[in-house]
Amino acid sequence: MPAYMADNNNLFQLAVTLLQQLISIPSFSKEEDRTADLINEFLQQHGVVTHRKMNNIWAWNKHFDAGKPTILLNSHHDTVKPNSGYSRDPYDAKIEDGKLYGLGSNDAGGCLVSLIAVFLYFHDKENLKYNFCLATTAEEEISGVNGLELIIPELGKLEFGIVGEPTLMQLAIAERGLMVLDCVAHGRAGHAAREEGDNAIYKALTDIEWFRSFKFPKESEVFGPIKMSVTIINAGSQHNVVPASCTFTVDVRVTDAYRNEEVLDIIRQHVSCDVNPRSIRLKPSSIPQEHPIVQAGIALGRTTYGSPTTSDQSLLDIPSIKVGPGDSARSHTADEFVYVDEIQEGIELYIKMLESIN
Repeated sequence: MPAYMADNNNLFQLAVTLLQQLISIPSFSKEEDRTADLINEFLQQHGVVTHRKMNNIWAWNKHFDAGKPTILLNSHHDTVKPNSGYSRDPYDAKIEDGKLYGLGSNDAGGCLVSLIAVFLYFHDKENLKYNFCLATTAEEEISGVNGLELIIPELGKLEFGIVGEPTLMQLAIAERGLMVLDCVAHGRAGHAAREEGDNAIYKALTDIEWFRSFKFPKESEVFGPIKMSVTIINAGSQHNVVPASCTFTVDVRVTDAYRNEEVLDIIRQHVSCDVNPRSIRLKPSSIPQEHPIVQAGIALGRTTYGSPTTSDQSLLDIPSIKVGPGDSARSHTADEFVYVDEIQEGIELYIKMLESIN
């Protein structure tokens, strides 16, 4: 192992420098080619054999053993666009008062470079209990199909995953899934002044009330019940015409007690409207509290919780934990930043957790 890899402080300095370079390059979702270039070059400069598909870069540890289970280390390098509230250059990665500023610094740059540093720490080690697969991926911010989902078939069998998102290094052991449903209630047009037509709004109201009040039989130990919210409704063209159709949208936050397909089936059994999911890709995810990586974090003073937000964790069909430096409350905010101390703490905690099971 190169000497600097054994020194966590040197890994920290490498991570901070890499993050500053990443921030300086715009990397909006679907436009991450230049940050992918940078990550690819960085890893190769440190002796890592890399693989690339579109703007996703992945690699395995040097002494990969197909007979051993593999841990996925994943985070993303795309960002949202800077909002209008920025008072500073979003691509100027300055460090002031211990804060590293810049677009994507917190979400999820600090997590990304910390996991890259951790991967380098383990890369050359022999006789590990687990292999490591590092995946730095694109399109997370738009839940795109050309990010992590695109390369999962390339990664081989994975035992469990660590998904780097800002959690203050607390352990998100479950994450809600998301389904957005476009619903259509059908009636028959007629003149509002006469007893004509079949009002689609009244039909929709019955179904909307069901969405408001229905309780799924199973509840998550972490999240409690599934949450369904009708968020958009549209019907009618003019005041004197009974509408023939009424469309409405439902936001469904699925818990780890169900699969998305199960929830969709139950909904369709209970409502009369057409129900069309925009996607069932964003699945709920979880990892058992007794899993070794969770217990390793708890032993280091970390707490567990269920995350209400959606990440690339929703695309994985393996047990996974979401944990990383930074604070979710800072994500997508003006003058985004991550504390450099959080990056150092993140690297150290990741390594301690993974060493305790290796």
